[in-house]
Amino acid sequence: MQVDFKMPTRASAFLLLFMSLLLGNSCRDGGQKSLGTEPVTFKKEGELSILDAETNAPLTKLEIEIASTDYEIQTGLMYREDMGNKQGMLFVFSEEAPHSFYMKNTLIPLDILFIDREHTIVKIHRNAEPLNEAGIPSGGPVQYVLEVRAGMSDHWGLEEGDRIQYEKSP
Repeated sequence: MQVDFKMPTRASAFLLLFMSLLLGNSCRDGGQKSLGTEPVTFKKEGELSILDAETNAPLTKLEIEIASTDYEIQTGLMYREDMGNKQGMLFVFSEEAPHSFYMKNTLIPLDILFIDREHTIVKIHRNAEPLNEAGIPSGGPVQYVLEVRAGMSDHWGLEEGDRIQYEKSP
């Protein structure tokens, strides 16, 4: 067998050198770089009870995270992969006003409870669809919003008019 071997031109030699350096570097580290991301997990910051409007009897008690800064309120439960049945996020606004929420980057279906300054649930939006960017309005002025796993407000028998009580962890 006869092979006709030609000397490479200066341009093709440069190209071969560049490709070998590029391939050599990518082979050294496996050709892939992995950027690890930590999952966002629940952090208990308080406890919240929901009370029946007529009897004042407790309907359920939850561990809550509290969102009160602009960043916490804007991020909410985005990127979470799971949340327990007795967990929730309470959004605390500085003033009572109409608010609207959406499910952008939110992976968990939620029930969203809109609560006025007197701690009364004024609206319950059940089964908010994950990743849906349509607005979910409060329907009037509220100072608090509680997000829980979808279906839990029915499971606990919650109705508009029920009240909340909460306290922050020390």
